[in-house]
Amino acid sequence: MFNIKLLQPDLILGDTVLGLTQEVLDQYKIKGLILDVDETLVPLKKSSVSEELIYWINHIKIRTPIWLVSNNLSKNRISYIADTLDLPYLLGAVKPSRRKLRKAISAMNLPVTQVAMVGDRLFTDVLAGNRLGMFTILVNPIITSKSHPIQDLEVWISQKLGVSFTSSEYKFVKKTRKTNH
Repeated sequence: MFNIKLLQPDLILGDTVLGLTQEVLDQYKIKGLILDVDETLVPLKKSSVSEELIYWINHIKIRTPIWLVSNNLSKNRISYIADTLDLPYLLGAVKPSRRKLRKAISAMNLPVTQVAMVGDRLFTDVLAGNRLGMFTILVNPIITSKSHPIQDLEVWISQKLGVSFTSSEYKFVKKTRKTNH
């Protein structure tokens, strides 16, 4: 029988990854991050990285090691993004498989409970992180449209299965970020 709690994120950010602050990481005692790439950092059809993302990564990685772990198989695209951000990466992760997450955690030399899996998808990112015992953070996709059909479908299915996304049960963090650097 499937454990429905595996689809429940520990933190629902209520913003894109750019709203995740060092203060939030400190609050939850997070010492390392594994970031999904597609729709979490960069829109699926693009390889260019925004200046805002570069600034955010550079600020966070001062104190927190970061690995990119993507299901994407395009070595050219993922390596370009990782090189631009000056981050190590693993591709073809087949999340919710835990194998490549374990590899990234091992490289960080941190306990699994001090590493957060950050992504925009419940059935891949959150499920993989929860299966491994990581702290999981669900973020809004970084896509430019207001509609998030895949994430919306996953939330709808999860709710039908009994997952609750009410603020009384889960921690939501919504901060307005400054765009001036």
